[in-house]
Amino acid sequence: MTTLTTLERLLAGVAVAAALSTAAHAQTAASQPSARADVKAEARAANKAGQLPAGEESDKQKPMSSTKTRAERKAETRAANKDGGLGSPGQARYKSENAPRDQTRNTTKTRAERKSETLEAAKQGKLPPAGDAEPGKK
Repeated sequence: MTTLTTLERLLAGVAVAAALSTAAHAQTAASQPSARADVKAEARAANKAGQLPAGEESDKQKPMSSTKTRAERKAETRAANKDGGLGSPGQARYKSENAPRDQTRNTTKTRAERKSETLEAAKQGKLPPAGDAEPGKK
C-alpha cells in the first residue's frame, strides 16, 4: 500500500481542476444567448410572415362543422326530453333524498305508538347513538 505525499495530492487536485475548467470553457458561439436586437429582429420577421398567434390564439384552429342542421338538433333534443332521456338532475336528487320520508309517510301507527316504541328501545339500549358512533358503543 502506497501513501500519497502532499505533493502528489496537490498535483492530482490540479489535474482534476484543469479537466473541469476546460469543460466549462468549451461552450460554442451557438450556445451563447442571442443579443436583444437579434431576438427582436426574429420576432418582427415571424410576425410579418404570420407565424405568431394573435392575442390569446395559440394555434390556427379550423371552425367546428356539424353534419346536422340546427333544426335537426332541436328536434332530437325535443324528442329526448319527451322520452325522459334528458331528465332533470334536480328531480332525481330530490327523489333520492326524500325516498326515506316517502316510505314512512303512510304509516298505520299513531304518534303515541311510535313514541312508546322509541322509549322502549331507549330503555333497552337499542337506539343508535348520536353522531357517527356505532350502535351499542359509547
